[in-house]
Amino acid sequence: MSPDRPPPTPSGAAPAAPPPEKAPRWSLPALLAILVLAAVLYGWNLSGDSLNSFYSAAVYSGTKSWEAWFFGSLDAGNFITVDKPPFALMIMGLSCRILGFGTWQMMAPEIGAALATIWILHACVKRAFGPAAATIAALVLALTPITVAINRDNNPDTILVLLMVAGAALALRATREDRLLPLIGSAVCFGLAFNTKMLQGYIALPAVFAVYAYASRLGWRKKAVNLALAAVALAVSSFWWATAVSLVPAEDRPYIGGSTDGSAWDLIMGYNGLGRVLGGEGNGGGGGGGVTFAGTAGIGRMFNDVLGGQISWLIPFSGIALVAGLVRCGRAPRTDATRAALVLWGGWTVLHYVTFALAEGTMHPYYTTALAPGVAALTGGGGVMLWRAFRGGEVRWSWVLPAGLAVTGVWAIVLLRRATDWNTWLWPVVGVLMALAITGLFLLRSAASGTRLRLLGASVAAAVVAALAGPTAYAASPALGGSSGMMGGTNPTAGPSTGGGMGGPGGGGGRGGFGGGNGGPGGQPPGGTQQGGDRASGEFPGGGRTGGGGPGGSGMAGGGMGGADSGLVSYLEKHQDGATWLIAVSDSQSAGQMILSTGKPVISMFGFTGSDHAMTLARLKELVKQGELHYIQLGGGMGRGGGDSRNQELTTWVQKHGTAVKESEYGSSSSSGSSGSSGSSGSSIYRLDPSDVS
Repeated sequence: MSPDRPPPTPSGAAPAAPPPEKAPRWSLPALLAILVLAAVLYGWNLSGDSLNSFYSAAVYSGTKSWEAWFFGSLDAGNFITVDKPPFALMIMGLSCRILGFGTWQMMAPEIGAALATIWILHACVKRAFGPAAATIAALVLALTPITVAINRDNNPDTILVLLMVAGAALALRATREDRLLPLIGSAVCFGLAFNTKMLQGYIALPAVFAVYAYASRLGWRKKAVNLALAAVALAVSSFWWATAVSLVPAEDRPYIGGSTDGSAWDLIMGYNGLGRVLGGEGNGGGGGGGVTFAGTAGIGRMFNDVLGGQISWLIPFSGIALVAGLVRCGRAPRTDATRAALVLWGGWTVLHYVTFALAEGTMHPYYTTALAPGVAALTGGGGVMLWRAFRGGEVRWSWVLPAGLAVTGVWAIVLLRRATDWNTWLWPVVGVLMALAITGLFLLRSAASGTRLRLLGASVAAAVVAALAGPTAYAASPALGGSSGMMGGTNPTAGPSTGGGMGGPGGGGGRGGFGGGNGGPGGQPPGGTQQGGDRASGEFPGGGRTGGGGPGGSGMAGGGMGGADSGLVSYLEKHQDGATWLIAVSDSQSAGQMILSTGKPVISMFGFTGSDHAMTLARLKELVKQGELHYIQLGGGMGRGGGDSRNQELTTWVQKHGTAVKESEYGSSSSSGSSGSSGSSGSSIYRLDPSDVS
């Protein structure tokens, strides 16, 4: 038998998949260069002032209590959890337990996850479309502005995207190789994604499993069995945490933040479930939540002033490439791997686009980072298909690639012109470069060798540069310190400010109370130069040190990592008198900043949105009677918990039975210009002792 001829397949067996085309020598160096570029964008000038103190406090608490680590509690005393399942926090918490608590120790898993996502997408696209497509896809993903912004933050979305991309890649492998194990692995990845951000982890799932059901070469009965087994794996990996939480009596576990009744199941079905799409308690309603952060809900939302510069640069091109690619596949066999990849990444993109565009609940710009892998894969894979069609000699295909590039160039100019007084030279350069590139493509389309072929290659390179110049400029801004002022941890974005999106709870701008106005980049760093700061020289809760901010960075200090009136902090610590919690405040962002400033557990009475009913009058009396809590702050913070009748009852009781603490007793620094004192925020501090509980 000739060594060049594959052995015959057994009678009746499906033909073996063809071996992958050997990658050219430039493929791996190009990928490594992209990964280095991404690592710089995600890690350069990284410091705690861009992190979300809500999650930072939970990670810190998890290093002090394994119970807090498991539940995802905001405080080490385990009064209330964050409003997400804890999988991402668990990963960051383990890193900080091993390496110590600091910016880099917390962000190392996030940056690692971001780089792994690029690697996996590259491998997946290369298998279906070739190394050139994979390189383009990896570069597009690395340079997507909102992806750069969120990968510099400690929100869970970075790990969420890694798990979903890994799940999609494994599903394609299961489809291609007819193996059960990759399909089970895909289901487990999506289940862990669910335990990272609940329903959002499922958005792409219909497209992923539909591709397997349609394109696998197995018989329908075998596929049904495999999908049933995958469904079991999905259920187990999705609901193990909620089940474990529900087995713990309510009085022995923290209140589940974001829920209406303190249960994980309510969080799944409501706040982090359909509430995100339809609105509802804690999520706004009738467009309320969405308007606040990402513009009005509607099919064009991805292109509005808030989101356009973050995610939309290549959405038009990816749509053209998807449709044209599917047409090019024509009557290919049902099992065609190229069409399966197009359908999967096209379904991924469409499902995420429609969900985010029409969501009536809370909608932050950084959610759209989940769109980026689909857009990147379609841009790379579909773009290479358009290139091959363009060079194929058919007149009807000669205009599709140039048209897609023209639309991309025009849309880039629109986005760049929205940013007034920001790199105003860039949009004319993009326009001229794209026009020259398209002209070169038409004139040199049939070039086969020599100078004309080299000029054709230069035209292609010019088109890529023109298409990516805008998003690259946006993407570089956070690392260079030129972000839009919305990198306060709760609402990270990249590039200039072009819309009316707001930081929302805990975002840029002060709110008084313990937040101290340090939620955004403009806040004074609590560990650095703020007046009275007792965490100077990079010291942090528990006496730890910062991990350093990286090249040009500044360690854990910063607005997102704490900040409270130093005089009040000293007073509370001096008079804690053995209580478990230092103080109870209204919302989780204020509590998180106080935890990071002091290293002590602080109670968030009403959760992140101010609508949780974690603190009841009966619960407060119990804590005071047992000596676990002495101080409570009324007002300040977000203050949105006070409108509820149950919370009004709590306020009335505290004012009647507690002893008000005068500002003069702790020497508030408000007179020196520090926001966040009780007097300046309209809040009041009360002392409660067991004798006050009748």
